[in-house]
Amino acid sequence: MRQRLDQVVLADGTAVAYAVVGSGRPLVYVMGWLTHLELGWELPAERALYEGLARDGRLVRYDRAGCGLSAGTGRAASLEFELEQLGAVAATLGEPFDLMGTSMGAPVAVAWAADHPETVRRLVLYGGWVRGDELSAPGVRDHVLGLIESHWGLGSDVLTDIFAPDADRATRAELARYQRACSSAATARALLALSYQLDVTDRLGQVRAPTLVVHRTGDRAAPVAQAEALAGGIGGARLELVPGRSHLPYAGDRDELIRVVRRFLGLPVPRRRADGLTARQREVADLVRQGCTNREIAARLGIDERSAEGHVERIRLRLGFRSRAQIAGWVSENRTLG
Repeated sequence: MRQRLDQVVLADGTAVAYAVVGSGRPLVYVMGWLTHLELGWELPAERALYEGLARDGRLVRYDRAGCGLSAGTGRAASLEFELEQLGAVAATLGEPFDLMGTSMGAPVAVAWAADHPETVRRLVLYGGWVRGDELSAPGVRDHVLGLIESHWGLGSDVLTDIFAPDADRATRAELARYQRACSSAATARALLALSYQLDVTDRLGQVRAPTLVVHRTGDRAAPVAQAEALAGGIGGARLELVPGRSHLPYAGDRDELIRVVRRFLGLPVPRRRADGLTARQREVADLVRQGCTNREIAARLGIDERSAEGHVERIRLRLGFRSRAQIAGWVSENRTLG
């Protein structure tokens, strides 16, 4: 799949970049804290999530002001500003849409669905919350915000450990670099502070769209109690808990999350092989068993080294492993791999 980039301009001149993948019924995806449409598309795990959601439909994502491809602005971060940006992107569609909010994007999506019920067909909330001030103790919040402000490099490392504990050390380092490339320290702090301030308690009862609340049981950034509060406050909402500790939707068992969401949206749900791997991934996994480096895998298969690296990373994530050695051991024990 290829993504198409464009932008919308708000009344005050703020430009918001957005990306479209696929065609057909639209799913507007309100992303979490920090994003970058291009860099996120280049991360194998994150791209696999978007491609999985876009299949048989049209996925629309955007970088909020000050993040990724969207330039900064002098306006303060607020729920009203978040809704203005979402509204501008939604206006490009000209039709009702499915709406999915993840992490900080979940309460934003709740507010939009409550305020504009005629625009939302179905609502999906992942890793979200009702009251941001209940995510952690005040002292912890102040420490994290101060760390981001004074030492963005260390702050991004700490938050990556919280957001993606299931990832190996190399992947966490890459994710930390990704966060720093998404925005400045000032923007990161302002948006995280907004996350703690968001409170959609009074809007839950106004949501009319069929709603799925999906949450990982061991999420370290947003307690399960917040998912239960979301589902309990929205009439007829369905709560589905899935195993895992990672807050980032593309970390951990991403494929199971994709299946849960697609099933709720009425989209075809891909069958999962016993090992969850494609034929090419099984071929790459066997080369890992043979001790090949990414460069050697690329040469053997006639692909570039970055593609080989992406295959290995997707294999590791899909099997729930933390290292190449685990992949090699698993292949040795499963002789069905060719």
